[in-house]
Amino acid sequence: MTEERGETEEVDGVLAALADPTRRHLLDLLAARGEITATRLAEELPVSRQAVVKHLAVLDAAGLVTGRRVGREVRYAVRPAALNATARWMSALAADWDRRLAHVKHVAEAAERAAHG
Repeated sequence: MTEERGETEEVDGVLAALADPTRRHLLDLLAARGEITATRLAEELPVSRQAVVKHLAVLDAAGLVTGRRVGREVRYAVRPAALNATARWMSALAADWDRRLAHVKHVAEAAERAAHG
């Protein structure tokens, strides 16, 4: 597997995980509170603890959160590094669109000058 293919799969996994509003809310809660258990997260959401655990599993598979066992509890935390490949992809996409729009602007301005000059 090439690095580019691996990065593409990572971006796909992150975007798929973030497509769900409950998972985005979970990430917000984890970012705001640091390490926290699924039980505590479920207290702040209109879903069951089991649903929270399932959402956390999707986020974990995408590399967005990590869980560590402390005694009988599993405490979850955000893994912001997983967003790096997605941020790079979005930045490259934005730069490409900026180049395309600059070209359209240049062509339009040249056409306007030709029409008036």
